[in-house]
Amino acid sequence: METINAVLWGPFTVGAILLCGIYHTYKSGFIQLRLKKYLSGGKSSGRAVMSALAASMGTGNITGCAAAICTGGPGAVFWMWISAVLGMALAYSENRLGGEYAEKYPYEAKGPMLYIEKGTGSKKLAVIYAAACLCAAFVMGCMSQTAALSEAVGEQGIIPKWAAGIVSSVAAAFVIFSSEKAADAAMNAAEKLVPFMGLLYAGGCIALIILTDSSLTSIFREIFTEAFTFRAAAGGIFGAAMSKAVSVGLRRGIFSNEAGMGSSVLVHSDGGFSSPESMGAWAALEVFLDTIVCCTLTAFAILSSGRETLAEAFTLCFGIGGGIFICLCVCLFAWAAVLGWCCYGEKCLDYLSNGKSPSVLYKLVFCICGAAAGFISLELLFGLSDIINVFLIFPNLIAVTVLTARGDKENN
Repeated sequence: METINAVLWGPFTVGAILLCGIYHTYKSGFIQLRLKKYLSGGKSSGRAVMSALAASMGTGNITGCAAAICTGGPGAVFWMWISAVLGMALAYSENRLGGEYAEKYPYEAKGPMLYIEKGTGSKKLAVIYAAACLCAAFVMGCMSQTAALSEAVGEQGIIPKWAAGIVSSVAAAFVIFSSEKAADAAMNAAEKLVPFMGLLYAGGCIALIILTDSSLTSIFREIFTEAFTFRAAAGGIFGAAMSKAVSVGLRRGIFSNEAGMGSSVLVHSDGGFSSPESMGAWAALEVFLDTIVCCTLTAFAILSSGRETLAEAFTLCFGIGGGIFICLCVCLFAWAAVLGWCCYGEKCLDYLSNGKSPSVLYKLVFCICGAAAGFISLELLFGLSDIINVFLIFPNLIAVTVLTARGDKENN
């Protein structure tokens, strides 16, 4: 799996994502610095934002960030930051387009499929995107999150890993089947869950960083030094470490914030935002909160403690209660992501079937996949998620970049 990802996430993919991020940063007038101007909306838009955050603020913020540091070194954190800063511009552009096309075609299926199909005129490209997003819902949004939850519970010795996966899926099923549409159930749950879990996790990480009495300056120095220093193993393959830090950092960053994947457009399109620009600005803010804030807290907590995982760091500082706290956070983050991605997958299936998909069957299969994740390696699911993400990113980035460039020409 890692060999395949080394090819798919090689220099071409990394370069394409970085260049697209830079291009959209410039074309948006450096939207990262101007978000406040467009942040407006009503209650329905707030529910859409919470639902999108529920999907993106999954275990990528905890286990994904830890895996990035373990695999790519502290320098991977820097490239996660880069993915977030550039990702804010990508999230803005794709959601602005999503809002514009939703207004233009009010009776069509919403989401990236709409601007891919109508904007580029390629139904096939839209179908590829929808199929990849449906696969991502099952693997990245459901199985990877549930596997991370199962591992966290299993490590605490509460119940076996396989049993934790089943219990989690049964709990998710109660919410998912509580409404005819998964989107309604996900939004209702996310509106209540996301603010609570975000504040709980941030408070815990800040407390750990304070108690370890570590120098934030030294942590920053370590991150920046590792990001650009050619660490060489015996044999003199200079640059290999930095190359891995870039690739892993971007992969884990995108896994965390989903910028460039277009997935947040699926729920934002029905959010009732005041304008397409407002819809884009809220999506950019979500990327900031997800990676710049949440993943940075995770990284600093790990690096300040000198441990490889957040559970080890919290156990070192707070004893057994610290490990249980992180287990609870992983469960909340994973469960929220499962609900959000169930919504995404349902919308993609509706597009592929022209609205004739059996919703009950889809939700049943989705929950079964979650239960099965307790029997599968988390590393395998992370790797498979990275592969699927490539097939999400390229159709979306092609459409968003082409339509952004075309819009500038039309305006001129």
